[in-house]
Amino acid sequence: MRRLLIRPGAIGDFVVSLPAMEALRADYTEVWCSGQNVPLAKFADSARSIVGSGLDRLGFLPAEDVVEKLRSFDSIVSWYGNGRPEFRDLTSRLKLPFTFLSALPDGTGHAVDFYNAQVSGLGGRPSSRFPSIPCPAAPRRFAVIHPFASGREKRCSLEIFTRAAERLAREMPVHWLCGPEEQLAGAVRFDDLYELACWLRGARVFVGNDSGISHLASAVGTPVLELFRNTDPRVWSARNSYWIKPEIPRSS
Repeated sequence: MRRLLIRPGAIGDFVVSLPAMEALRADYTEVWCSGQNVPLAKFADSARSIVGSGLDRLGFLPAEDVVEKLRSFDSIVSWYGNGRPEFRDLTSRLKLPFTFLSALPDGTGHAVDFYNAQVSGLGGRPSSRFPSIPCPAAPRRFAVIHPFASGREKRCSLEIFTRAAERLAREMPVHWLCGPEEQLAGAVRFDDLYELACWLRGARVFVGNDSGISHLASAVGTPVLELFRNTDPRVWSARNSYWIKPEIPRSS
């Protein structure tokens, strides 16, 4: 069987979906996802970005090449388009083998369990409740501080991270981390998420907000201290993390 998995969303969305997607592996498995997440789809035979696939043209611009590609799959499990009736109707008229799943958890339990339950209903058998990204073994020698998140409302004050860095520096080297579009003098940056994951594999501890990078650190087995402002840790905490809700002002 040839199966296509279409998983839009940010880094954390992709990571918490990994056990569910891995449970749906077929003889040939291809993943279409956000461009930044392509390097993390190590379980798949092939992966490409949704934009690169041309899927976003379907229903709006000429897309015969996309339809031909979609017809080459026996099964398409998609977290893309579930909330767009016109897209679902189009795939039905084209007789494409789509199964649509909700991209957002219902809030009744942890996101990983929600996605695992979805694919269990499709005959998938998730083998783990803990997302895992395979990386080469590395000695754990340093701490990582990542004071950012996708939304400013999710970011705790820089003060708490500075205090954490000062305490950790008494025991080990401390590295600050930021993303390609974030600004922090002297911070470490990676353009490739798998390269970042392998670097995080060498950390003794990771301190961050509720963010995709916290999920990434947890998925390589690094102990994570996660700070939550306005999201629900019962749904979104990184697995195996220790989380707290500090009562301090948000950063601007």
